[in-house]
Amino acid sequence: MLVSTVTVKNRAGLHTRPAASLVKLAAKYKSEIFLNRDGFSINAKSIIGVMTLAAELGCKLEVTVTGPDEKQAMDDIALFFSSGFGEL
Repeated sequence: MLVSTVTVKNRAGLHTRPAASLVKLAAKYKSEIFLNRDGFSINAKSIIGVMTLAAELGCKLEVTVTGPDEKQAMDDIALFFSSGFGEL
């Protein structure tokens, strides 16, 4: 199991387009991927779950990845967040 903290860097936050991109990215992996905010945990492969986070600019999310490809999944998700979802 890998755990890391990521920060939302773009002004619009984790809105619909990056949420859909995150779900698509997470779905590529066999590992279980969860995002945690303020004690609330959601499956990163669920668009409804990701949207309920309402993650705004500066929001910190804990990412938990467990499974056979956890290292690659964590690396790719961390890169997705650090790049500002490709919107910076």
